[in-house]
Amino acid sequence: MQKLFAFKKSILGLFILLGIVSCFSLFNLKFSFDFSQFFPEGDEDLVFYQAFIEEFGVDDSFLLIAIENEDTVFEEDFLERFATFSKQSKKLPYVIENQSITTLYYPLKTSFGYNRLPIIHLKDSTKYASDWKKIKADNLFINTLIDENSSSLVVSLETEDALDYNQSKELLTALRTMLKEHGFHEYHLLGRSFFYEALVNMQKQELIRTTIYATLLVLLILFLVYRRAAVVAIALSSIILALILFLGVLSLLGKELNTLSSFYPILLLIVGTSDVIHIMDDYLAKLRGGLEKNKAMLHTLKEVGISTLLTSVTTAIGFASLLTSKSSVVSGFGINSALGVLIAFVTIVGFSCSLLLLIDKKYILPKKAVSIKWMTGLTQINLFTQKFPNRILVLSLVFAGICLWGLSKINTNYQIKESLPTGSAIAEDFEFFQNNYGGFRPLEVAITAQGAYKVTDFEVTKEIEKAVQELKQLDPIRNVQSVNTFYKGLHKANNLNKSEYYVLPEREETYESYKKEIKKLIRRPYGKFVNTEETKSRITAKVLDVGLDTLNKVYHKFNEFARTEIDSNMVKLRLTGTGILLDKNAYYVKDSLIQGLLMGLLLVAIIMALLFKNLKLLFISLLPNLLPLLFAAALLGFLEIPLEATISVVFAVVFGIAVDDTIHFLGRYKIGLSKGLNKEEALQITFAETGRALIITTLILFFGFLVLLFSVHTPSITIGLLVSVTLLTALVLDLFLLPVLIRKFL
Repeated sequence: MQKLFAFKKSILGLFILLGIVSCFSLFNLKFSFDFSQFFPEGDEDLVFYQAFIEEFGVDDSFLLIAIENEDTVFEEDFLERFATFSKQSKKLPYVIENQSITTLYYPLKTSFGYNRLPIIHLKDSTKYASDWKKIKADNLFINTLIDENSSSLVVSLETEDALDYNQSKELLTALRTMLKEHGFHEYHLLGRSFFYEALVNMQKQELIRTTIYATLLVLLILFLVYRRAAVVAIALSSIILALILFLGVLSLLGKELNTLSSFYPILLLIVGTSDVIHIMDDYLAKLRGGLEKNKAMLHTLKEVGISTLLTSVTTAIGFASLLTSKSSVVSGFGINSALGVLIAFVTIVGFSCSLLLLIDKKYILPKKAVSIKWMTGLTQINLFTQKFPNRILVLSLVFAGICLWGLSKINTNYQIKESLPTGSAIAEDFEFFQNNYGGFRPLEVAITAQGAYKVTDFEVTKEIEKAVQELKQLDPIRNVQSVNTFYKGLHKANNLNKSEYYVLPEREETYESYKKEIKKLIRRPYGKFVNTEETKSRITAKVLDVGLDTLNKVYHKFNEFARTEIDSNMVKLRLTGTGILLDKNAYYVKDSLIQGLLMGLLLVAIIMALLFKNLKLLFISLLPNLLPLLFAAALLGFLEIPLEATISVVFAVVFGIAVDDTIHFLGRYKIGLSKGLNKEEALQITFAETGRALIITTLILFFGFLVLLFSVHTPSITIGLLVSVTLLTALVLDLFLLPVLIRKFL
């Protein structure tokens, strides 16, 4: 180690060079958002859906534009402008098809073939009232292309599949320009490309905002603790360098930043600050004790550096436990965060220690000794734990019982709107479509013919219609469409366009004649519902965002209907689609969370066993870190916060960071015993030499994660609040419960 100190200038130069390279690579950072990132990888429903979309395409390649008009849409100038815009919208980039109430027609069968009747007579305002009456009577377009109050109209665009961020932005820019050219200012958007643009923009803003806030917070705390410009500069430059190197590595690895990326600056800045304070506090204390710089650093790295390395490893393990998640967003966040923690440790040890060795100690030693209040307060805590051990144990048991009660209250009633930026245009537009149209969640029913049957057989069509009618009766489900839509539309067209004839024909001969006409007249739309072999079909719908627990009841009811009321010898039905897969992910959150934490607990236990070589000490070290996890879970239950994929990272963060204080405390206690001190003397030294650093680092963590309260992303606010409060609880348990356990069991 002493030999390495001789290369401190070279080490410093290497880190500066790496920092410069990383700064340039930051321009290549990629941001992404895709609901498929939350799909449960390896799940059988996902495998089925992937095979399903190969034949029918994805269900989220749409963009809806709802345009409002004051009072009513039945105003001639508005309708003419809307019709022109609707026709031109097909020219927008990446748009395949467009549809609106002004581009569609009622078909009417005459002796000369099929005529097209306009749904709205655009140039004849005297017919608007009768047009609206007909629209309401048919109920074909209400809450799909026109709202029930006739105050807005929708243009529905079908886009190319899987548009990326730049393509989405290009489409939306062109769309907004076109809307402005036609004089439309009151409009609402909904669709994959709009989500992509809005949420990636949110990610960028959150990343910048959290970096600035966390940096200012760290600067303030470091100044209050050390009151020396050189010390603050060394610490802050080391931490910021660690963040830059981490983001540079992500860029070089081609990693895409996603919804959880705003946590990276906080994690790196806060975890890095914790490492810096533990090392710097001990190093400055040894300098004050009269040791020469190199010797002081050598002793610090041996005594505190090893503990800091272990805390970095255990924190990384805590994050790596998220690899058990079936969501690629969560598992990716876990592995990236684990990498970031290790980068922070290497940077702090290499860069900070080199700087400390190069700077004259007169610039870094505090002008005043550590306040006697610190020593007095920590001594009082130690005496309290010595005087009232039984009370502390009883209170801890009561606390654990309350946490278990809260744990039983956890729900998974997650809603998409909770993940949208608060007060943003996308949140307002989402709510508009939720209240006036069919919402955002796509729902698909995959239909598979059995045996020799085909989905176009008359008897099979009747079974499909039973499913359609059942879906229409389920309250959150809207806009149900199937292959039968074409047959019912033609039946209506062949009966003077009367609304009561919008049903399947009663006679098979009539149905067969419609089948031939459909294949001639509307082959492409028909192909979206029936595959070429006519063995598979689909029912499409939209589902309101009413909460996962409510939707699960709806899905269960439909599945039970399909099992008991549909002839399985002819056809089988299966719910699928992106909405189902997003909901399915919630089933795995609890399981993967428990699996990940147990795995992390096992790995940390192994590290503790190797470090302390004492099974009792191993038990003692783990117990104070399990209670904070229970407390975090209890807060979810008591506050009625739904457990979902992004919230699950709370437990990895708490577990990974909370165990750090325990390792530092027990590490210092073991050093005391190795020097020949008895149990009480070792505890007294531990409180005196480690307690201050534990409190300072925890306060930094507490306020650091509270920075997330300024977020516009509701899950981020929740995570910030939960982590802050829980880490504070972990500190209290380490300072009060841990000494009691040491006295009782060692």
